[in-house]
Amino acid sequence: MRLKWLPAALALGVLCACGTAVVNPVSGETEYSAMSEEQEVAEGAKAHQQVLKEYSVYDNRGVQDYVNALGQRLAAQSHRSNLQWHFTVLDSPEINAFALPGGYVYVTRGIMAYMENEADLAGVMGHEIGHVTARHGAQRATSQQHAGLGVFAANILGAVLESQGYSGAGQLAGQVSQNVAAGYIASYGREQELQADGLGAEYLARNHYDPHNMVDVITVLKNQERYVADQAKAEGKPAPTGGGWLASHPSNDQRLQQIRQTADQYDAGTSYVDGGRERYLKVIQGLAFGESAEQGLVRGRNFYHGGLGIALSAPAGWHIQNSPEQVALLNAAGDAALLLKPVPATAGKTHADILKNGFKLTAGKTEASTINGLQATRYSGTRQDAQGKTQVLELTLVNGPENHTYALQQAARDAPTLQANRALLREAEASFRAMNAQDKAAARPWVIKLVPYPKGGFAELAKRSALPNAEPQLRLVNGFYGGGEPKPGQLVKVMEAG
Repeated sequence: MRLKWLPAALALGVLCACGTAVVNPVSGETEYSAMSEEQEVAEGAKAHQQVLKEYSVYDNRGVQDYVNALGQRLAAQSHRSNLQWHFTVLDSPEINAFALPGGYVYVTRGIMAYMENEADLAGVMGHEIGHVTARHGAQRATSQQHAGLGVFAANILGAVLESQGYSGAGQLAGQVSQNVAAGYIASYGREQELQADGLGAEYLARNHYDPHNMVDVITVLKNQERYVADQAKAEGKPAPTGGGWLASHPSNDQRLQQIRQTADQYDAGTSYVDGGRERYLKVIQGLAFGESAEQGLVRGRNFYHGGLGIALSAPAGWHIQNSPEQVALLNAAGDAALLLKPVPATAGKTHADILKNGFKLTAGKTEASTINGLQATRYSGTRQDAQGKTQVLELTLVNGPENHTYALQQAARDAPTLQANRALLREAEASFRAMNAQDKAAARPWVIKLVPYPKGGFAELAKRSALPNAEPQLRLVNGFYGGGEPKPGQLVKVMEAG
């Protein structure tokens, strides 16, 4: 959670309806397009500025320089080396990468944690470069223009996990999908995704990396799916399925089959350069893993935000979802939650002003109170929603450290569910506090460290890891979730409190 409100949508320009004939750099064929190359670059540049406003750039110059240098080498051997390319690492734990038309490519530190070597990361970036070189964004804009929308969309690599049980996976993808094109979900099609995989392999080969590293990349995505499904099964929940915008993507099984065939077509006798494992591990040594201190940390049933100096605890059996807009403490059924949101300073200086300016209250009562010594005001009644309908509102405003005000809202599927969960919702609300010494000690972010693989295997390695459910996660992050073991003494990744 950040102390700001995200813009409702990326400010993407509506394209003119005239359209021109453009030669596709990859296919060499002439295609009707709503975007010229100049428009691609201009629209990408505008959207890039919005991305920088909405998503934090990872604050590590060494990592940024490394990723940019790798991306520039790949782009220089692509079908559109003439573009001015930009490569940015986003400060997000999500396992994602995406691209904007005109040469803007983004990878998250989250996906970097799961890559085993430089060639794997090059495969991820080559896939995204492929979307740009094949003008997939312009093609989407053209097809949407025919539907009267005239928009283009960012792409997510396709590793979106629709399970909030795994470090909030999928939140970045959801935010990008919802923000781009004012809420229209416009993913790339199956053929475009498969073509980008093939281009990724081609760009690997052009840069003397083994194109079979694209197989490793898709295997990482497949293992993420398996891990989330296994975790859901262990918790007695159904396995998550890709829905919404992700439904148009090819399955990772299909991608694995096709990319193996594509990679096998390259000359088996070709001598490829070292995959760069040693170089890559040196770069990610110390890389933040999971949520960062600036975003707030979920540790079991507790949420800590060191930058804001606040903490919150969920009742037993509940879980916490942390997103840039809010923190949600959800019951096991997922039909009731306590929502924590920062209140913008422009909403008012007093609780009365905030209630008056920020909520269309219709009838109810307010009550002055305190929560762990912090001034609070409770409101119970009704409000008018955006559609003009009356809805129940249970809200508490509380003053936190540094004169920041927060809204704690009790929410549920319906009135009976709200009533049934009221006691636990109040318990969650009562846990809101300024961080104490114990909280500060617990609010230590995780970082990647490299250690020799021990004789006791992943079971022994798990003993020194800060991760919950450590052994399967360590297998996952080191590329052995499907079985097998590293060689004794080989450097492997482990997550420890920084």
